[in-house]
Amino acid sequence: MSRWTRSPRTVSARARIVASIMFLAAAALLVSGLVAEQIQDAEVKIRIDEDLASDAQEFIDLVEDGVDPSTGAPLGSPREALRTALERAIPEPHEGIVGFVDGELAYVVDDAPLSLESDAELIAALAPLATATQQSIVRIETEVTSYRVAVTPATISTEGALVVAEDPRTEPGGEVAAEVRAYDEAAELARFTRAFWIYGWVALVSFILVSIVAWWIAGRLLRPVRVLATTAREIGRDDLAERIPVSGTDDLADMTEAVNEMLERIESAFASHTALLDDVSHELRTPITVVRGHLELMDPRDEEDSAAAREVSLEELDRMSRLVEDLMTLAKSDRPDFVRLARVDLAQLTETVLAKSRALGERAWVLDECVEGTLRADEQRLTQAVLQLASNAVRFSGEGSEIGIGSAIVDGAARVWVRDTGRGIEPALLPHLFERYSQGRRSEGLGLGLAIVAAIAQAHGGSVEVESTAGEGSRFTLVLPMPADRGEPATS
Repeated sequence: MSRWTRSPRTVSARARIVASIMFLAAAALLVSGLVAEQIQDAEVKIRIDEDLASDAQEFIDLVEDGVDPSTGAPLGSPREALRTALERAIPEPHEGIVGFVDGELAYVVDDAPLSLESDAELIAALAPLATATQQSIVRIETEVTSYRVAVTPATISTEGALVVAEDPRTEPGGEVAAEVRAYDEAAELARFTRAFWIYGWVALVSFILVSIVAWWIAGRLLRPVRVLATTAREIGRDDLAERIPVSGTDDLADMTEAVNEMLERIESAFASHTALLDDVSHELRTPITVVRGHLELMDPRDEEDSAAAREVSLEELDRMSRLVEDLMTLAKSDRPDFVRLARVDLAQLTETVLAKSRALGERAWVLDECVEGTLRADEQRLTQAVLQLASNAVRFSGEGSEIGIGSAIVDGAARVWVRDTGRGIEPALLPHLFERYSQGRRSEGLGLGLAIVAAIAQAHGGSVEVESTAGEGSRFTLVLPMPADRGEPATS
């Protein structure tokens, strides 16, 4: 099994994204609901305590005044003060009011929404509080419900006046009357509990809607990824031209552009690989056939025949060696390290190439022009390209004919040329001169040299121009970009 074999997919990226959004939405709704419920419960309990404290204060004020507000007559006893307070009491919803005298239930407010006297467990718990020496607000839970209770006792002072039980002037053993107000705390909280049940249903519907919208949005966001995967599966060795459509300006668009660039590099790599195979097929078949044919027809007993076959075989093997080197150069031309840029003196390059070219053949070598300037280039590759042009000029010109080499700077670009006065090139061959597989080019005996020259120029960001007139000669020019700080050219 290949180490790149992918394990079976169980959950799609879309499902994982939606699941994450659903989890966050559920957590947010749940936490916000619970926090709101706790805050609301606390506010309800605080309001109940404030209402109880306010109502108890009214009874305390009545006791301390000692006067019946209705008649203006003085209140003679704690019992009478309690009865007067209960007659004036207006219960709130879920509130009950009763009165105790000396620990016994004595008065009941009949129209109170909450019937405290019907809960015997509550009455038993209130009895000791009704004879206490201080006011109290407590929570009492019974089998019936949970109460919040305020108990406010009143009695007679040593001076015979009405006072609350916690007054230090209280007469020991005197009559004690206590007003008891109680809220059904559970019922008060239940009013808001219904609101949170409604919130729960609304939250559930919202959660479902968020999930549906998240599924739709995730699908739209991941559509470029699905298109990318589909396109990648459809691309084969024979069809690398398809690209993924780019839409928008977001991160997914950037990713799509990056994948398209990767596909271009892959297409270029496959093209280079295919070109290498085609080059091998086209260029090496002939010398192999020649060597094989001479060896098959050679008479090993005939020394002259053997020597001739040996000479032809060595020549063809030498040509094969040169072809292999050319093929390797072309195969490397698409790699980033094909050229190693450095500062190159254009004048020195021109003079060096001219000096090396003189060894290629007996020709009238001429320095047409030499310009001072600096460019960023691979000096060895440029020398290789110009010498290849010079070699072609020697091959297609007669002995003693003039070959010129020169350089110039025109419109911010360096131009290095090789011209000859040979037989020139037919106009029909010019458009296909730098193609690797042009039949016309091979019939002219140009091999892969011009393809290598074009590859070197392109690797420098430049190009090759050719001007030729049949019967008069040709001029090949390398056009190379110059750096901004090249300075003013000076010819010599």
